[in-house]
Amino acid sequence: MSSPNRIVVCADDYALTPGVSRGIRELIAARRISATSVMTVSPHWEREAAALRAVAGDCDIGLHVTLTDHVPLGRMSQLAPEGRLPPMRSLYRSGIARRLPAAEIEREIELQLDAFVSVYGAPPAHIDGHHHVHQLPGVRAIVVRIAQRVGGGRTWVRSCNEHLGLMLRRGVATGKSFVIGSLGASVERLARQHGVPTNSGFSGVYDFEKETRTFGTLCARFLMRQRDNGLMMCHPGHSDTELAQIDSLTDRREVELAYFKSDAWPEALRRHNLEIGPLRRA
Repeated sequence: MSSPNRIVVCADDYALTPGVSRGIRELIAARRISATSVMTVSPHWEREAAALRAVAGDCDIGLHVTLTDHVPLGRMSQLAPEGRLPPMRSLYRSGIARRLPAAEIEREIELQLDAFVSVYGAPPAHIDGHHHVHQLPGVRAIVVRIAQRVGGGRTWVRSCNEHLGLMLRRGVATGKSFVIGSLGASVERLARQHGVPTNSGFSGVYDFEKETRTFGTLCARFLMRQRDNGLMMCHPGHSDTELAQIDSLTDRREVELAYFKSDAWPEALRRHNLEIGPLRRA
C-alpha cells in the first residue's frame, strides 16, 4: 500500500460554548482531529484559550471569521445596525449581489483577528468562516490579504472547492456542497495569486436536520478519494444549556463527538489510507 495521504480534520466553532470547546479539546488531546477554528466573537474565548493552548500540540488553530447571527466585536452601522449580525441567508443574498459593506467588514475581521492574536499569543494557522462566509464576494479578498499579511506564507485559507464528480459520487447534500464549493473555487484562485496556501479538496457538508444515515456512514463517504492536504469539516462538542439557546446544532454535535472517540474512526482512516495532521505547507 502506498503512503497515506494527509487529511486535515477540522472542528469548527471552538469557544461557541464551554461544552463545545471541551469536546473539541478532548478530540485534539486524543489526536482524533488535527485542527479547530475559533470564534473570537464569543464571550467564552478568553476563558477557553489557555486550555486549548495546553492540548494544541501541532494542530492547526485558526480563526473562524463570524459575520452571521452573533454580536460583532465592533460597531457595524450597515451590516449590524441593531448590534447583531444578520442571519446567513440575508448575508449570502447581499454577498452574491455584491452589496456587502467591505470597509466595515474588513474592520470587523481585523478586530476578530486581534482578539485571536492577543489572547492566543500567535497568528492563526488558518482562516475560514462561520457558515463559510469567508468565501463570499466582498469578504474573500479581505481574508486572503489578511492571511498573506499575518502568516508570512504560513497561514492558509480554507477552500470548500471539490470536484463535482466526487461530490456526486459521495452523494451527501450534493446541491449544498456544489453551492459552497463553487465559492471555494474563487477563493483558490485568489489565494494562488497572493501565494497563500489552501487545502486540496473539501468534505463534511451534510443536512444536519434531514440526514438519516449514521455519522459513520457519512464519514465513509467524506473520506472517499481524499487527496493529500484534503480537509474534512466537522462540528463535534458536548451539548449544554447555553448551546440550545443560541444554536440549532445540538444533538448532532454529541453524535459526531461520540463517533470520533470510537474505534470506528481510526479504522475508517486506515481503510481509506489516510492519516490526520495539520496542513502540509510547501
